[in-house]
Amino acid sequence: MIMKKLLTLFLTTWFLLSFSQDRKEIGKTFIKTLLVDKNIEKAHSYFDPSIAGQIPVDQLKAITEQLQGQIGSFKNILEVNNEGNIYYYYTEFEKTKLDVQLTFGDNNKMLGFFLVPHKTVEKPDEKTALKIKSDAIELDGTLLIPPSNDKKKLVIFVHGSGPHDRDEMIAENKPFKDIAEYLLNNGIASYRYDKRTYSYPETFTEKSTVEEETINDAVNAALYFKNNTDYKGYQIIILGHSQGAYMMPKIAERAQVSKYVFMAGNARPLQDLLVEQYEYLHSLDAAKVPAEAVQEVKKQVAFLNSSQFNLNSPASELPLGQSAAYWKYLKDYNQLNEVKKIKAPMFFAQGGRDYQVTEKDFNLWKGTLKNDKTAEFKFYPTLSHLFMAGSGKPSPKDYETKGKVDEPFLKDLTQFILK
Repeated sequence: MIMKKLLTLFLTTWFLLSFSQDRKEIGKTFIKTLLVDKNIEKAHSYFDPSIAGQIPVDQLKAITEQLQGQIGSFKNILEVNNEGNIYYYYTEFEKTKLDVQLTFGDNNKMLGFFLVPHKTVEKPDEKTALKIKSDAIELDGTLLIPPSNDKKKLVIFVHGSGPHDRDEMIAENKPFKDIAEYLLNNGIASYRYDKRTYSYPETFTEKSTVEEETINDAVNAALYFKNNTDYKGYQIIILGHSQGAYMMPKIAERAQVSKYVFMAGNARPLQDLLVEQYEYLHSLDAAKVPAEAVQEVKKQVAFLNSSQFNLNSPASELPLGQSAAYWKYLKDYNQLNEVKKIKAPMFFAQGGRDYQVTEKDFNLWKGTLKNDKTAEFKFYPTLSHLFMAGSGKPSPKDYETKGKVDEPFLKDLTQFILK
């Protein structure tokens, strides 16, 4: 459980105040014990017995060492927030800032320990807050309906890979929020929700696949609006970014909505892109991504693509530390075959400064659908993976630079939705 979250870095009842303060301090002590004192056995004692058996002391030690290699040493805790029994310790590390997310049980022992992007705790706007049931969980989301000039179009946002909030926040950038607010000003409604792996990371297990991570929730959100009489007459559109676009053909198969938007979706197998990304990042800064890291991911991908790979293969031998079940699903999935089954208008958008998903992928989608007159393709030379304008050689620093989603792209997107 913890291993998966830490390995994917490279690429959520109120209690009495005194009780909350106790937990707040317990969490701080746990983090200090684990990351500063490096007293692994003592840190392990903070786990609830139901979890402790799943995370042996030696595994916790290995995770801690790996963590420091990836994000550097612990510096300090900047702030602490909580939602019920889930506490977010906004923590500064040598190379980045992240939330250490700790979940407490009734006995003040820890039931969960994850590292996630920083969660901005804001008082929810009751007018726009909407929870939608999806399988055994509830999606917390934001519904924006134009107060006037409502065009009766509703866009559902589907995130990229990793644990994202409803805004798809990366550093100070909030691409989904940018898009949703632009659409609202143009008479277009939208719904965006916190991703399951962000709100309920403990539900993602070794048996989980992208169905549990991405597909099911997108489908259930679409069905909610399709089957709700309050939205009768609305045309439903699903917009997927990165992994959301990669999985769009599977989402479309079950959701059956009016239109689909693919933003920077990979048309090639994910494992092929990983090797390409690692090689590119190594060429930018060999100190941050050494040759050994490139060789390791190549070795993992070679194993994944070999006849030796099976459902019993350990996650430690596979890319991103994801389980065999996760990778088996992706190996069996061919998005280019599946996209041909979609019988609805599609809009494909790609940035030229995107080093994660590139023009190669864009051209594969384009070539596959060359006879589909309803499919539209737009390439934006200066845009990054977040569809924000930039210049110079693309790098991870692009994500750290505060920006806004590009207006020419937003105009094209709006035109496609309203067509």
